[in-house]
Amino acid sequence: MSAPARGRTGGGPAPALAAVRVRLGLVALLFALAGVGWWWTVDRMRGMDAGPWTGLGAFGWFLGVWVAMMAAMMFPSVAPTVALYSRLTRQRSPLSPLLFAAGYLVTWAGAGVLAFAIAVAAARIPGDVLAWDRAGRSVAGATLLVAAGYELSPFKDVCLGRCRSPLGSLLSSWRDGRVGAFRMGTRNGAWCVGCCWALMAALFALGVMSVPWMAVVAGLIAVEKTVPWRRVATYGTAAVLLVLGVLLLAAPEAVPALTVPGDGPVHGMSPMGG
Repeated sequence: MSAPARGRTGGGPAPALAAVRVRLGLVALLFALAGVGWWWTVDRMRGMDAGPWTGLGAFGWFLGVWVAMMAAMMFPSVAPTVALYSRLTRQRSPLSPLLFAAGYLVTWAGAGVLAFAIAVAAARIPGDVLAWDRAGRSVAGATLLVAAGYELSPFKDVCLGRCRSPLGSLLSSWRDGRVGAFRMGTRNGAWCVGCCWALMAALFALGVMSVPWMAVVAGLIAVEKTVPWRRVATYGTAAVLLVLGVLLLAAPEAVPALTVPGDGPVHGMSPMGG
């Protein structure tokens, strides 16, 4: 490892937040890319929300929307880590931090491919099991309850710790060069997937094409990764998911911004199980 900060230790989000002040241009660029992602995603998903287990469409279409969605949702919360990487590296080329961000996004693209494969497998189960009037409602509620439980699990705690305190993780896995930047980005993305996969599963259970719920999940992710009160953030997120899971099972009409399947026309896509 040849990073100038080799051998230093640090904890908490302070080093990453300090790097944000030094790398304001880079952070502004990432936020701009996130803004473009929001604009493009909202445009692509218009009229597509069919509620829980919304159909994902063709693979190429879904993957394009998913990558834009991940840029929109994740770039603001990962910007401090990218800024910290940029500050640590000796290579002052602006390309290295962008390659780091690209590697991060590629890992999330892989998670999207896995989600699509699971959706295809579920659609092939006989009996249209994910239809709302069959098991769809129960599975959606159970998914939210599982996501709430995961928020309090040791593995979530470890992954969130890596996301909130990236200095040690960056130094322990340092790779020089542009390829190294990309590889480090994929590694950081893997920790982020470990931290956030249950929240993304909750998004599918609420309607992956729902812009309001996409914004809610993005907000929860940002709060967990950046606010000083780590336990308050995770317990608060768990409470939100628990309440949503119970409401989805008992009184889905009480869930704000939820499209209950069958209540209205949805253009261009069919339910995941249909």
